[in-house]
Amino acid sequence: MASTTSATGKYLYGIINCGEERSFATPGIHEVGALVYTIPYKEIAAVVSDSPIQEYDSTRRNMLAHTRVLEMVMREYTVLPVCFGIVAPDARTVREHLLGEGYDQLALQLKEMACHIELGLKAFWIADDIFREIAEQSAEIRDLRDRIAGLPSEKTYYQRIKLGELVEAEVNQRRERDSAAILAQLEPLAYDLRIHPPITDRMVLNAAFLIDRTQEEHFDQAIRDLDAAMGQRLLFKYVGPVPLYNFVTIKVDWRHTARTAAVR
Repeated sequence: MASTTSATGKYLYGIINCGEERSFATPGIHEVGALVYTIPYKEIAAVVSDSPIQEYDSTRRNMLAHTRVLEMVMREYTVLPVCFGIVAPDARTVREHLLGEGYDQLALQLKEMACHIELGLKAFWIADDIFREIAEQSAEIRDLRDRIAGLPSEKTYYQRIKLGELVEAEVNQRRERDSAAILAQLEPLAYDLRIHPPITDRMVLNAAFLIDRTQEEHFDQAIRDLDAAMGQRLLFKYVGPVPLYNFVTIKVDWRHTARTAAVR
């Protein structure tokens, strides 16, 4: 944590459909574990906890504390998540600027998101060494690898560059092919989706899906079907419902009004 002052503000987690003051049985983000409660305005409310006015570092501990509050609130309400680390100067600012000036847009998004949930899916190749597997299945890559094996690196510099390019191209083609097969089964069931770049060499797909609540059982079955068909080659990590970070992001400028990213 950095840039701490002695003043106490309101750390923001999200916006919900709630026209009353209430609290939640989960500690807030700050190390003292402050009470999590609502600041209502008309029929909506901000979920907050008391916090020093400071910048929060994006540590695992802080991020988990922020997410834990959202997950608790999600048990009862649809939540429009606020970006991590936002601290309002006081309750009046939250009520007048965030909720008051942004009321129509926030209420509209809450109504729309009430029918939807976010689910996350990551797919990985099971092979411990995907590059070795590719080399064994590609005659061109295998032959070039064998020709330069054991030779001094300074004499095979360009061949090694060529080998790396061939392997990278094959990995990308295989990733595109496998991810397309997965998405062909899941995309028709989704209202929207976000595809993120792979974060490891073994990752095939890193995606978030916005689906209608009524489609959750069908989506679950589609994941099971994919696992049955591709489980010998791929490991699927499926989570949700999770906070709607990929489809709704509330950014705040206290000098003006709250700004929300529309879904479509």
